[in-house]
Amino acid sequence: MSRYRYGAYHDGPDPLAAPYDVRSALDAVGDAVLDGARPDEALRDLLRRGLPGAAGRRGLDDLLREVRARRREIRDRGRLDGMLEQVRALLDTAVGQERAELFPDPSDDARLREAELAALPDDTAQAVRQLSDYRWKSDAARATFEKLKDLLRRDVLDAQFQGIRDAMRDPDPRAMERVKDMMAALNRMLDRESRGEHNPEDFARFMEEYGDFFPENPRDLEELVDALARRAAAMDRLMASLSPEQRAELADLMDQVMQDAGLALEMSRLGDALRARRPDLGWGTPERMTGDSPLGVGDATTALAELADLAELESALAQDYPGARLDDIDEDAVRRALGRPAVDDLAALRRIEAELERQGYLRRGGGKLELTPKAVRRLGETALRRVFARLDGGRRGDHDQRDAGKAGDPTGATRPWRFGDEQPLDVVRTVSNAIRRTAGDRAGGPVKLAVDDFEVQETERRAGAAVCLLVDLSYSMVLRGTWAVAKQTALALHSLVTTGYPQDAIQIIGFSNYARTLHPAEMAALDWDMVQGTNLHHALMIAGRHLDSHPDFEPIVLIVTDGEPTAHLLPDGRSRFDYPPSPDTLVLTMAEVDKMTRRGAGMNFFMLADDRRLVSFVEEVARRNGGRVFAPDADRLGEYVVSDYLRVRRGGRWGARRAAG
Repeated sequence: MSRYRYGAYHDGPDPLAAPYDVRSALDAVGDAVLDGARPDEALRDLLRRGLPGAAGRRGLDDLLREVRARRREIRDRGRLDGMLEQVRALLDTAVGQERAELFPDPSDDARLREAELAALPDDTAQAVRQLSDYRWKSDAARATFEKLKDLLRRDVLDAQFQGIRDAMRDPDPRAMERVKDMMAALNRMLDRESRGEHNPEDFARFMEEYGDFFPENPRDLEELVDALARRAAAMDRLMASLSPEQRAELADLMDQVMQDAGLALEMSRLGDALRARRPDLGWGTPERMTGDSPLGVGDATTALAELADLAELESALAQDYPGARLDDIDEDAVRRALGRPAVDDLAALRRIEAELERQGYLRRGGGKLELTPKAVRRLGETALRRVFARLDGGRRGDHDQRDAGKAGDPTGATRPWRFGDEQPLDVVRTVSNAIRRTAGDRAGGPVKLAVDDFEVQETERRAGAAVCLLVDLSYSMVLRGTWAVAKQTALALHSLVTTGYPQDAIQIIGFSNYARTLHPAEMAALDWDMVQGTNLHHALMIAGRHLDSHPDFEPIVLIVTDGEPTAHLLPDGRSRFDYPPSPDTLVLTMAEVDKMTRRGAGMNFFMLADDRRLVSFVEEVARRNGGRVFAPDADRLGEYVVSDYLRVRRGGRWGARRAAG
């Protein structure tokens, strides 16, 4: 029988995770767009929040919080001057052990040694330098001092090469010779690379012989240089973070170690090469550590290197610099700092935009992100669902005209087919007629259809409507917080007309200092105009051309605004702004209102403000035109506009009155 072992899965994304659903991402983007955000802003906000629904992927803000928590944790590890403290403690221990050995000795040599120890300088590095040639009488003191030198040697080298510490645990002098050989080989390889003579085989041979010094396991020379440069820069920041006195002491100690090991020249060459290749790593920038435990040079350098990586990762995750992209985030840095699950979350975020583009919801045009018609249709449906969620139940979209016509909903009745009919055939009645007609023919034979057998389904006649929705785009709409609901209303009405009443012709017109026709894809990304002017005169002119191009359609004109007209078109096509409105603006606007009245088009106003001038203007329009005036709450605008359109499409008559919301 086969035996199986089970354990945690660590080698990639969770194979049992919920499948990626781009629709939830699109709905989240759409909600933000409907609330007034641009598509690029909506996508950026989604990336910051993370994926909704079953996927439950963390966003950039979640990862950013974890990175900042990780930085605080590392800062709390200890103090950067720990090496000096450890060396000073070992030095005091060695001196104390030596004095204890000398005290009972009555000889002059013992007194001279005591005097030499008493004259040691306060500077730790100088004291260690003076004692390097001292002939210890105490075996315990000698052992302690050797421990001090071994600590210095391993810790200082570990500050430069993370894998040195383990290699230097071997007291064999050949271990230090191998370090020297590695340094020389590394510098030769860098020299060849600077002359353009390096090849991958050189690096492979180097790693085969000295790879145990580099636990980062770099894949090429570039990665090796990057790892070494980051560590060297961290060491440089460590020195910059110390006080001048501490910096001088530590530099002296490190210089002694390098001189004693015969590595001073090679280390200097390496440092110059690394700084020249990576000058961007913040060399000499001080860092603050807040912990109480003393850290050795190697541990302190590791901590500072991690802090530098986290600072770089934090900047990439913040995405608050020009041209920021998710591709800027280093996946390896995320894995080192936050683990594999964070990498999976990042991968899911990176797929959002790609999937939305691949599935036809987003596209890039002119250097900016745009919603496609497919996405706009979905957003319109969402906006319409929001509106219908607030409407009372009823016959939404029903039609009261009962005469049979060419298009519309089936009535349940049928009639004989006539030449030119476009109604759908009633197949059951047609075949039944043929069977009854041929009932006396030979049984079992095929059923033959004749022209007189065909019947069609009767439908309610639908008279087409020419719909104009005029939406104020002026800056005051944003100041009053009504811009987002106006855009939602436009999308909802467009979705209702194009899906529920495809025989109708709808035109959305936006107006500020000028007016313009808005296409569906443009509406989703529509932004307000930071200009002066509410040019209803121009908007009505465009709406009139739309109605005139559909003379047999029922005219419907709906106007959403929060201010009276303050601009009009001059004969040369330029816009003229005046506040308070000039007589010319009011006269020209009213002239267009009168034209609408002669076309038989009632104008329904949806006021989003109760300014005295606006109220006076719309009531005068209602008196002259016979349209209606509504003052809905902003969050009910869509409900009012859609309901009014449906009322007119059901054959409701225009009546001049004002309805409060």
